[in-house]
Amino acid sequence: MIPYAEVIGDPIVQSKSPVMHGHWLERAGIAGEYRRCLVTAEGLGDYLAERRADAAWRGCNVTMPHKLAVRPLLDRVTPLAEQIGAVNTILRAEDGTLTGDNTDAPGFMEPLRPLLAEPHLFRMARVLGTGGAARAVVTGLAAEGFTIVLAGRDPAKARALLDELVPDGEHHAVDLAHFADPTDFEFDDRQGLLDLVVNASPLGMAGQPPLQLDISHVPPASVVYDVITSPVHTPLLVEAEAAGLRTVDGLAMLIGQGAVAFRLFFGVQPVRDDNDAELRRLLTA
Repeated sequence: MIPYAEVIGDPIVQSKSPVMHGHWLERAGIAGEYRRCLVTAEGLGDYLAERRADAAWRGCNVTMPHKLAVRPLLDRVTPLAEQIGAVNTILRAEDGTLTGDNTDAPGFMEPLRPLLAEPHLFRMARVLGTGGAARAVVTGLAAEGFTIVLAGRDPAKARALLDELVPDGEHHAVDLAHFADPTDFEFDDRQGLLDLVVNASPLGMAGQPPLQLDISHVPPASVVYDVITSPVHTPLLVEAEAAGLRTVDGLAMLIGQGAVAFRLFFGVQPVRDDNDAELRRLLTA
């Protein structure tokens, strides 16, 4: 019996997860498989019922449009997935019970861990977007003491999301259009501060409208993080690098969340002794 996991969604052909997990299985010398499986909304219940009875199935990653729909079909949901309000990973126990988890928040936070190990007087994050990715981003950052400015095309939706996810913090909701035009605002002394700008929206992705963010809104010495993976080098990251700012690309989050899921599925940490250089080459080939 060869253990396997998979990624489900509709569509699913675009998923990079089989390449990533296949690479780690090979490097770890594990006799296992990671597959992709097209699952429609109508077939989701039958799919999970079949997998419950399959002792070789370790679980699956969940992509659109099932991250919300799977929740009532599971036996339990972890506190983190409950807080974020979405499931992106399902795990099967030996008795066939299914647990929903979310690896997006820890995956997003992984490349920021070296920075977060340093002390700061204040941490502020400007997060652009109010969709599923933004929910994980806001949850992860709030847990690390960030004050969040959440920008959306509908500021009321941004406010509601903050009130739901982080009701006890002094966070702010603004109109995304606020960042479109240049500003002559003079930022104060940022010594001892950690500023983060995150594009958690699909704006700037291939086939999507561009992200309207003028670089003048980005504080000096900020870290600019774009969760988009297609393209990897988004216009936002190119402009930030040209301005001398530190950047983090979407592959970092993809690999980070995948590493968490791999450990959950196969019981070992993936081998990453080359700083993911070979994996990045495979994912962008």
